Amino acid sequence: MRLVQNSLHQEVAATLREQIFSGALLPGSFVDEVALCESLKISRTPLREALKVLTAEGLLRHEPRRGCFVSEVTGQDLDDIFPVIALLEGRCAFEAARNASDADLAALETLHDRLKGHADAGRIQDYYATNLLIHEAIIMLANNRWLAQAIADLRKILKLARLQQLHAPGRLAQSLAEHLSVYAALMSRDSEGAEAAMRTHLTRQRDALRDLSRHQTKSRVAA
Repeated sequence: MRLVQNSLHQEVAATLREQIFSGALLPGSFVDEVALCESLKISRTPLREALKVLTAEGLLRHEPRRGCFVSEVTGQDLDDIFPVIALLEGRCAFEAARNASDADLAALETLHDRLKGHADAGRIQDYYATNLLIHEAIIMLANNRWLAQAIADLRKILKLARLQQLHAPGRLAQSLAEHLSVYAALMSRDSEGAEAAMRTHLTRQRDALRDLSRHQTKSRVAA
């Protein structure tokens, strides 16, 4: 593909970011600069600027005299990140309860109805997509760009882990109940209740991932 010159390194960064998230560049893999320059038809300069951007985002790690590698997310990373993102998104829910108009709440009701439909039908990927829309809507209602930026940065790192917590036994129904608790607090304009419910929701995501990991380990041992 041929990228335009304007903001070239940003376009290269976007291309590489998508390759990382899609799995075309696997966690721990070496970033081959020569091959990328050839495939993207660019010089080393915009590529290296793009690599700096992705390194700053935490998606790549740079090793002196070796080059860049796609970051890997460890269990300790998840233990460290989830409490932080729970605090941040909890604050978003707090602010959203104060800021949301009747029209905003009606839009959230539509999304939650859709979420319940996906949960009842067991459509996990559709549930994930609607779940993301709900989280993004609440972040937008908080109207705090610093909160939004911090959450976006952390979510990029979590995306590397390819988390599938909804596959944990019973998690889909539990997640729906948590979302409905957040929504009920928002409808009641209960800022503290919305904050607490959102923090619980994010904390239980980490718990579900631990349960899923243990379940998968037991399955492998039994096999």
